[in-house]
Amino acid sequence: MATLYTEQSKNVTKTWLLMSMFFVIVIAIGFFFSQYYRNPNILYFFVIFSIVMNIASYWYSDKIALSLNRAKQIKKEQNPELWNIVENLAITAGLPMPKLYIIEDPAPNAFATGRDKNHAVVAVTTGILQILDKSEMEGVIAHELSHIGNRDILLSTVVVVLVGFISIIADMFLRSMFFGGGRNRDNENNNGLMMLIGIVLSILAPIFATLIQLAISRKREFLADASGALLTRYPEGLANALQKISKYSRPMAHANTATAHLFIANPFGNKGSLGQKVSNLFSTHPPVEERIKALLGN
Repeated sequence: MATLYTEQSKNVTKTWLLMSMFFVIVIAIGFFFSQYYRNPNILYFFVIFSIVMNIASYWYSDKIALSLNRAKQIKKEQNPELWNIVENLAITAGLPMPKLYIIEDPAPNAFATGRDKNHAVVAVTTGILQILDKSEMEGVIAHELSHIGNRDILLSTVVVVLVGFISIIADMFLRSMFFGGGRNRDNENNNGLMMLIGIVLSILAPIFATLIQLAISRKREFLADASGALLTRYPEGLANALQKISKYSRPMAHANTATAHLFIANPFGNKGSLGQKVSNLFSTHPPVEERIKALLGN
């Protein structure tokens, strides 16, 4: 079974592979864009802009996530019980003490972010502090520390940024097609073929990117559950916490798709039975029932 440390090198490798793969997609879209408009500068712009954006996201992703969710940093004296739980588990996991943040929201949830273990953050809502007992809270914190230890936080940041970028430029390409840019009456056949290839690539690229995002997010949740259970030696704690969290149906006040994948549970809440089944197909989080079953070995 995977531990807190076994997936670290794999996640670093996955991060670089995904960055390379997404850059290939960006270059491909940029190439067809530049050929369609007969302007090579468009390709250069796509490549340079994607590099700059990824460097910026690497350094500032945690600040962006915290700002979007209205999280506020706390000190030990403001919540000594939570602080001690995080500190003790961080020592057990061999991790530096992460910064602690509180989100004023009745919806029970938590997430971890940051570019590495030395710049990590754990944020919890006021709602989760109210409904969980100590063993359940330890399970949740162990789950988040596992994301830090497994370097999921870096991987998820890179994936989300690149998925968003590819979706944006693909949409730009599709929209521009209808304005007839770059057409040449002397070469209608080539323009038609270029348009067809561009449309197919623009449609498939964001779908492919999103599917990868979903697959990675779901897999890392199961891994963090397993690693967290090994860290506390009490899988029932996290299982009980997930059960309580899943009973809260309302979304978070500032829930957004940009950071939804970071949370331990879907920040958009639980829908009705039919709506939930449809939502599960496109959710970055696996169904709670499956996670509990995996934790308890049922």
